[in-house]
Formats: sequence, structure tokens, C-alpha cells
Amino acid sequence: MSAPLLPPAPLTGPPPSPVDASDGGRPPRAFSRANLTATLVGGYLPLAVAVLVVFLPLLWMVLSSFKQPGEIVTLDLNVLPETLNPENYKVAMTTVPFGQFFLNSTIVTIVGGGIKVLLAILTAYALVFVRFPFKNLIFILILVALMVPAQLSILPNYILIAGMGGKNTLWGIILPGLGTAFGTFLLRQHFLTLPASILESAEIDGAGHWRRLWQIVVPVSLPSIATVALVTVVSEWNEYIWPLIITDKPESMTLPVGLTLLQNSEGNGAGWGIMMAGAVLVILPILVVFAMLQRYIVAGLTQGSVTG
Repeated sequence: MSAPLLPPAPLTGPPPSPVDASDGGRPPRAFSRANLTATLVGGYLPLAVAVLVVFLPLLWMVLSSFKQPGEIVTLDLNVLPETLNPENYKVAMTTVPFGQFFLNSTIVTIVGGGIKVLLAILTAYALVFVRFPFKNLIFILILVALMVPAQLSILPNYILIAGMGGKNTLWGIILPGLGTAFGTFLLRQHFLTLPASILESAEIDGAGHWRRLWQIVVPVSLPSIATVALVTVVSEWNEYIWPLIITDKPESMTLPVGLTLLQNSEGNGAGWGIMMAGAVLVILPILVVFAMLQRYIVAGLTQGSVTG
């Protein structure tokens, strides 16, 4: 009697590598011409173009801040300054009160940004973990506020703040922008990914909303909160339109508005180097902060996107 036929054993191991039919059925080599061309054209070339688009204007601004008027307003292209003379920075800092501008921007950024982040945390927590009527409707209204251009609210805000006596004051600059729809939306989306079992255990142990927020939710959400804080700080520091409208005295101006005052005092062609020096002084502090903390943006925006 013949032995019964057994089914073939299943194949194990990784799937076979793709082959290139144009190369005799062999898999493509890592350093083949086709792979190198695809990597350069599809990866490095667009990346290099994007970096140049962002970096070249900044480089030109820094180099121009050391140039004399004859090196800027000329028919000959002079990329590098003849000498690294910091005279433009000295003139920019003495022509207008840059120290007062820097202090005002620091106060507005720290106070305004801190309150906006705090309100975003509290609002997002309430939208996720607190039961109250019309919660979804309120979130939809927040999304609508996120899509409405901020320029539409400038005139009502000006009438309100000027009527309250907030013109040429720091609180008048801070108050209209305290609500942050972006921060609330981002933190709410992250809070929804938190495991409910952690909060349920804390609730069983007798922890109220306040303890659950600051002892559980906030510590595990630091990357997302840092992202909201960093974006808020950069936005507050660079805000121009509203401080320009609500202030007209140097003692209450912020750094971006101070550049306008510097431009008015250096309105001829001889002031381009001074203007570039002033612009470098404005963006340098926030550029350093952003470069140091930009990794939190990636961590915060991707937190909760991978599950398993």
C-alpha cells in the first residue's frame, strides 16, 4: 500500500525581494544608477530647494546688516560685505528705544502666551473629560473660530479695547488674543487618545478633575503642550498688525512695530543696512528659542498618531 500524500510544508521566512526584469531578473542594487537618480531627484533635490528658499533670505539679511550703504544700493552684486562692521547694529539700537521694545515684547509673549496655553489646557480638558450639555456644539464653534481670519475681528477689538482705555497699554495688546482655537483643537485631539482606564482609576481613588488634570493628563501630554506653547510664543513674538493698530507711542510698542518706527526714521536708501540690523535683532531671540525647541513640534504633532 502506498503512503498517503502529505500537503507541502508552508514556506517560511521573509518574502522574496522584488526583482528588476530589465536587469536579468536580479534585485536592484542599492547604489545602482536608477536608485541614486530616484533618491536625488525625489528626495535630496526638493529638500535642498526648500532649504535654500528658507535660508537664503535670512543669509542675505544677516550679510546686509554688516554692509555700508554703497554696498547695498549699487548696480554691482556684492554678496559678502567688505568688512564685518557692527556700526549698523549700534545705530539701530540707539535710533529707537530697542531696549523698551524688547521688554514689551518679552512681557507680551510670556504673559499672553502663558495665559493662552493655560486656557487651551483647561478648555481641551473640559471638552474631553467633563460632561455638560452642548459640548459638541461648542467644539464646532471653536473650529469655526479657527477658520475665520483674524483680520475680521480687528475693528471690533479696537472699538472694544479703545473704549476700555487699553490703547497704548500692554494689556490692550494681550487681551484680544487670549483665546486660542488652534491650541484647544490640538490638545483636545491628543486628550482623546489618552487611555480612559488611567483616569477611571484616579476617579475611583477619589481624585477630582483638578488633580486628574495636573497629576495625570498634563504630565503625559507634555510634548503636545510644549508644541502649543512653542507655536503660541512664536506667534505672540511676531505679532504685528494688532500691536501696530493699538499702539502709537514708543513706550508701548513691541519689537515688530519698533521696526516700523526705525524704518520711518531711516526712510532713505542709506538706511537699508540699519533696517537689516534691526530685523536681525528682532528675529534672533525667537529664532534661537525655536531652533532649540523645534523637536517638540514634531513630537507633539505626532503624539498619539501611532497605536499598538
